[in-house]
Amino acid sequence: MTSTPPPPISEPDPSTFTASSSHVGPCSGCQRPTHKYGSGGLPLCQWCLAAARDNWGPAVRFTSTRTQGGDGRTR
Repeated sequence: MTSTPPPPISEPDPSTFTASSSHVGPCSGCQRPTHKYGSGGLPLCQWCLAAARDNWGPAVRFTSTRTQGGDGRTR
């Protein structure tokens, strides 16, 4: 399978097109703008996540570190 090289870091991750501007932040790997904060956010852009999956296998994914209280609210 041949993958295309990522675009320049100045171009945002496509996930930012559906995220509000308050949920866009830098990728933890390359600093490219990505959907990082809030529901559905991931600290890696799609290209850095692909590299992580190549290194760690397909089971790698984002795990929330937030806890949920007894009332169902995220803390």
